[in-house]
Amino acid sequence: MWDYMVTRVRQCAEYILQTGATVRECAAHFKVSKSTVHKDVTERLRMIDIRAWKAVRRVLDKNLAERHIRGGNATKQKFEKLKAQ
Repeated sequence: MWDYMVTRVRQCAEYILQTGATVRECAAHFKVSKSTVHKDVTERLRMIDIRAWKAVRRVLDKNLAERHIRGGNATKQKFEKLKAQ
């Protein structure tokens, strides 16, 4: 694996662990695609640092479990905003 990839993988993992960010938020922060971040933290990180991979996996699993709630809240806010107009 190339050095710039290892650096990016570690930066993404640190960012997710420090902020609890989703893959989408991490991708926006580092200006890379969601697919790249997902591959970095699910496949490449496992080869680099297994402890960090396990910690990131816990954050991503939590985000996955909460995804439907965030989507529902976004929809609720959208229609409340439309109703107020």
